Amino acid sequence: MVFSSCQDWLVFRQGGEGGFQGRTNKLVDGCYSFWQGGVSALIQRLHSIVDEQLGLSDGLGDCCSDSIDSDETSGLFDGEQCLEGLSSHVDDASHHCPEGQQNASDLRNPSSNGYNFIRGRANMKPLFNSMNLQQYLLLCSQVEGGFRDKPGKNKDHYHTCYCLSGLSVSQYSWSEDVDSPPLSWAVMGPYSNLLEPVHPLYNIVLSRYYEAHEFFLDHRHISHAEVSSGTYVSCTM
Repeated sequence: MVFSSCQDWLVFRQGGEGGFQGRTNKLVDGCYSFWQGGVSALIQRLHSIVDEQLGLSDGLGDCCSDSIDSDETSGLFDGEQCLEGLSSHVDDASHHCPEGQQNASDLRNPSSNGYNFIRGRANMKPLFNSMNLQQYLLLCSQVEGGFRDKPGKNKDHYHTCYCLSGLSVSQYSWSEDVDSPPLSWAVMGPYSNLLEPVHPLYNIVLSRYYEAHEFFLDHRHISHAEVSSGTYVSCTM
């Protein structure tokens, strides 16, 4: 995958309405708030891995995400600014602090991919306007307690699921640590709007993901044959 091209494509999927479109020349759709917003959350944590692979994790550039503060980039994250040209600066500006980070080789460990990855620090700022996305979801997608594709459409379970997940991703997009609650300015409306954090790869509430991770760590002795035969499933019902 060409990492910079992926970022370029992603940042231009957020429309003027604040929501995301699924592909070019399409209207924005509430469900893509997670499909695209989740990709942004993954990229925020993937940079440490990519930097290591490219040999850029030895102190090049400023240390910490606050290094993205040049005249060219400082305005790109303002709520009133558009995202044009954002990704062209990301590779140049977002170098990371080694302190407090997990080793990127640990993040690539197949036995704990999701767990170690999500607990790594997000060392770059979000690739989209989080306030505009939340505004679209709350004011345009939400209707009578459920969520919909866009105004004029009916609410349904599918869009309610992914709009809520996208709203959560957006609320936590400025948090470096996934277990740290976002500051009040990162949540549109009253702080009571804050949702539970979700895993941006698996779309599972993080607390449930941690429980499942610990459970299966304790049952690593279960054989593939037991799972395939249904023995393990029947014993846990």
